[in-house]
Amino acid sequence: MDPLSERRKAIFYLVITAILWSTSGLLVKILDWQPLAILAGRSLFAAVVFLIYLKRLPTRFGLWQLLAALMFILTQFLFITSTKMTTAANSIFLQYTGPIYVVLLAYWLLGEKPSRTDYISMFVIFLGLTLFFADRLSPEGFYGNLLAILSGMTGAVMMVSFRAQKDGNPAESNLIAFLVTATCGFPFILKETWTVNSWLILAFLGIFQIGFAFIFFTKGIKHIPALEANLIGTLEPVLNPIWVFLFYGEKMGRFALVGGLVVLGGVIMSAVGSAKAAKEGH
Repeated sequence: MDPLSERRKAIFYLVITAILWSTSGLLVKILDWQPLAILAGRSLFAAVVFLIYLKRLPTRFGLWQLLAALMFILTQFLFITSTKMTTAANSIFLQYTGPIYVVLLAYWLLGEKPSRTDYISMFVIFLGLTLFFADRLSPEGFYGNLLAILSGMTGAVMMVSFRAQKDGNPAESNLIAFLVTATCGFPFILKETWTVNSWLILAFLGIFQIGFAFIFFTKGIKHIPALEANLIGTLEPVLNPIWVFLFYGEKMGRFALVGGLVVLGGVIMSAVGSAKAAKEGH
């Protein structure tokens, strides 16, 4: 297939990924479970999705494969823990400083050099995120903020580790992470109150919000540089509170709409700029 067609399809996959990822905020607010129990429960369903998708368990283990799985688990754990120690806005804002680390890691480990458009897009997106969370950011919760920054770092290593498997099958890293998380976190599930609604929410989170989302992600990351994939992923923190506002009634800040549009503009700029570069190179 034409490489440019593959790129367009990959961008579409990553946008769908960000949309699915963004539904977690609304559903986690509705679900009255502890974060680790939610993480384990959705991983249980996601593991089933990936077992059906891959039709096998991983039999060979490589460095990038295991590193991606480990960083995936750490990123989820650090982010959930940080939300308990600082504001949700601080957590997701600081986590999405990830592109800064992706620039360095992707160039150092994968030889993917950012273009001028990438740098401009990254600046525009970071400005948009600052506006988006302007009235909700707080200096309080120092250790929570620190953990959120660490989750951005581990998320960057995860992104690069998935990208490094572009000639392999990065979906196996997800399956490993889901199986480990579901197994280790199962005792937390047993401590919660089980209802039909709670399991329906967990099923959606596991099957769609993280299961199908990471299937699309692993398809897209094979054809898109790590930095661009991370920049497209910044749609998630913008869409997340929008769903909460629409279906849960939690209002957004006065700068949120402007910031969201700026982030969207930065993502479009990144995608269009890299598409032009790819076409010229082709």
